[in-house]
Amino acid sequence: MAISDTSSISGLNAATAASSAGNVSGADSEQRFLKLLVTQLNNQDPLNPMENAELTSQLAQMSTVSGIERLNTALSGLVNQTGANQVLQAASLIGYNVLSPGNALSTSEPKAGEEPAAVPFAVQLPATAGTVEVKIVNAAGNTVRTLTLGSMTEGVNAVTWDGKADDGTTAPAGAYSFSVSAANNGTRVEATSLVFSQVAAVKQGASGVTLELMSGQSIGLADVRMFL
Repeated sequence: MAISDTSSISGLNAATAASSAGNVSGADSEQRFLKLLVTQLNNQDPLNPMENAELTSQLAQMSTVSGIERLNTALSGLVNQTGANQVLQAASLIGYNVLSPGNALSTSEPKAGEEPAAVPFAVQLPATAGTVEVKIVNAAGNTVRTLTLGSMTEGVNAVTWDGKADDGTTAPAGAYSFSVSAANNGTRVEATSLVFSQVAAVKQGASGVTLELMSGQSIGLADVRMFL
């Protein structure tokens, strides 16, 4: 005697039932699918048996589900391996100075009779700018030095501050910041300020690999423009 409710297990239903258990392995899913398929075959209506095309379709669906599971496993392993490689690559930057977005500068007291050490930084432009100006301000927000740099090309452009104020005197040792304004034929060009900072540590987080800088800033590998 046929089981009346097994006729509903047909087509996509059989493959869906086999793959719906999210907490079982691929082998368990296949076993469930085969049991359902055998039950369906044993209890099918003799007057309306399953056609070969329908059986082939169900087997193909199960094969597709199994293939997707194996692909997901392979991709997961590849992602984990890529993350580990990024950590190793980033670790090699520890101790190096990297150029990344920022606008903080600092100067130290020069030795007696010597000129202050030049402070390097950079300006990144998305396009050529005919005029570029940099204003260096102290912790109180007062402009200490204005650098008129003329024209700059697209990309990263190196800049140095000689550590002196506009009046030619040596600026007091301490923390400073700078802003950049750039234009080309009267049209503003969006500039990115870049500074050097030493890499102190590397960290793997939910958002990927980050570099911990001596300045206290955290940046991603994509933020590094150059390292020395």
